[in-house]
Amino acid sequence: MLRKLKLKLRLLQSASPMKLILGGYLAIILIGTLLLALPCATAGAGSTPVSDCFFTATSATCVTGLVRYDTYTHWTLFGQLVILALIQVGGIGFVTVAILVMVFAKKKITLSQRSLMQNSISAPQIGGIVRMTKFIAMGTLAVELVGALLLSFSFVPRFGLLKGIYFSFFHSVSAFCNGGFDLMGGTTGEFSSLTGSGGDWYVGTVIMLLIFLGGLGFFVWHDVIEHRFRFRRFRLQSKMVLAISLGLVAAGALTLAVLEWNGGLYEGLSWGERIHASLFQSVSLRTAGFNTVDLGAMTEGAQFVMICLMLIGGSTGSTAGGIKTTTFWVLCISIFATFGRKKNIEMFGRRMNEGITRTAACVFMTYLLLTAGVSVIISAIEGLPFLTALFETVSAMATVGLTLGITPGLGMVSKLLLAFLMLCGRVGSITMLLAFSSDKRAANSRLPLENVQVG
Repeated sequence: MLRKLKLKLRLLQSASPMKLILGGYLAIILIGTLLLALPCATAGAGSTPVSDCFFTATSATCVTGLVRYDTYTHWTLFGQLVILALIQVGGIGFVTVAILVMVFAKKKITLSQRSLMQNSISAPQIGGIVRMTKFIAMGTLAVELVGALLLSFSFVPRFGLLKGIYFSFFHSVSAFCNGGFDLMGGTTGEFSSLTGSGGDWYVGTVIMLLIFLGGLGFFVWHDVIEHRFRFRRFRLQSKMVLAISLGLVAAGALTLAVLEWNGGLYEGLSWGERIHASLFQSVSLRTAGFNTVDLGAMTEGAQFVMICLMLIGGSTGSTAGGIKTTTFWVLCISIFATFGRKKNIEMFGRRMNEGITRTAACVFMTYLLLTAGVSVIISAIEGLPFLTALFETVSAMATVGLTLGITPGLGMVSKLLLAFLMLCGRVGSITMLLAFSSDKRAANSRLPLENVQVG
């Protein structure tokens, strides 16, 4: 028995970082499923079906926000705290949590563990990874506490002291981790998200700031703090992330406002409220999943714009999902580089490595093929319009959590497919592909060269 255990430990240690990351997330989801399946986690008599517990645990761990049941009315305080813990672990990464436990326990961090942490948070180098882990933990805690404090000025007068503090902390963690889970079901109706606070610019602004900070990425924070907001000294990735993030928020808000200004989405809202709602949805589309308006009233044009913004998502090394802002920009720059007959991709006075376009194209095509394929299946099984199914699958794959209201009524196969997409989106498409690939190194032999025409 002991020999078998030692053999399993050796196999575990020899596994690639990608397999360990995938296995770690699956373990967290399994633990969450078992806890949510307990009778004490469900409000009312009985317990929640295991399949729905698995779906909810996956959504929380992958910080998505798609739900089968309203979080506040269906789950007890115990169940809500389990979901909150899964959101927190999923947001900063289970490897980060494990490294922090080892640091506080004064355990030695081995080179293989540092390498695992590097792959988990997409760190540019292995040096200083433990120090960066501490920075992530302290920064996350500080931002979430400040966010909770700011939200308490609105929630405590509305819900009372204890409930107001609890609501403030829950929504602060959910917003910063881009989780999209909310507790407003008992106040404004089930699955209402923040629609009851649509005219509350204060709550909306705080939530937007938390979402935006969480979607920037921990390394961008570090860069901004280290160089004291001097843009010229930032790394190339930080410059790209800040520029494209602000640009996408502005472009998304403007597009949604133009498409829906006189439509049913903003019916009954004042000019100021419409501008705020457009800005909020543009920020939330960066994989947060909160909404202040009824998305079921959107036009198809607005739905397609939202799908595109959800697909792009947040930034590498952040709590957000999607193909990532840098991937999107690399693909765009490569188009202009091709038109300009440039050999290299350049930005902000720097040249990027030659293989980055191939990696970006791989990420984009993986997301596109998976979401399109699952959309076709769900559309056929559930009898839904393709665009509606596509909205839901992109929301799952990009770990956004926005929905047109079809998730609670989906069947078993559709639920499992969406859960698979959420896991792919949180772990990362490249990590998922490498986890299932062989650990053997490719041969260095070079085959004869022959040109192939494309385009």
